[in-house]
Amino acid sequence: MPKSGFGELTEVMKKSAGALREAEVPFLLGGGIACWARGGPETDHDVDFLVMPQDADRALETLTAHGMRPERPPEGWLYKAWENGCFVDLIFETSAGPVTKDYFDRGEHLEVHAVRMSVASLEDVLVSKLLALNEQSLDFRSALEIARALREKIDWTAVRGRTAHSPYARVFFVLLEELAVIDPPR
Repeated sequence: MPKSGFGELTEVMKKSAGALREAEVPFLLGGGIACWARGGPETDHDVDFLVMPQDADRALETLTAHGMRPERPPEGWLYKAWENGCFVDLIFETSAGPVTKDYFDRGEHLEVHAVRMSVASLEDVLVSKLLALNEQSLDFRSALEIARALREKIDWTAVRGRTAHSPYARVFFVLLEELAVIDPPR
């Protein structure tokens, strides 16, 4: 899988967001690029858009109609659309469950690289990352980068409450406290 630079990713993001908006497919910018839109680190991985399950097929058809190569991976919770080595994930179910109207209610309208769009809440991004952790995939790096860069903008009580059932998320909070990224709860 070729790595794309941040410039290529933002161009694919802009093209995809414009296509989805034109087709009136509701979407939220998610993942690392949503964090970047709020001052977090750049990402070179992919562009994540959250869509509700009932809009996922139409979202993929829209991006396909705009020249992107579609993919329906076996995971069953996302579709992919490829362009020039970059890919867009159309995520309709996160590790926290299906994408619902609640995600959109918690999101925020921002101008991202000169394009106005809805952006997922930092809390939703972190909850999804933390609940995806398991014994086979226990890499805190991405969540730690976000936490360090955006700590003042995150509602840590909400993230802690929504992930309290995960032992991996609880370990992440201990790590943040030990590194003095956040204070322990009172």
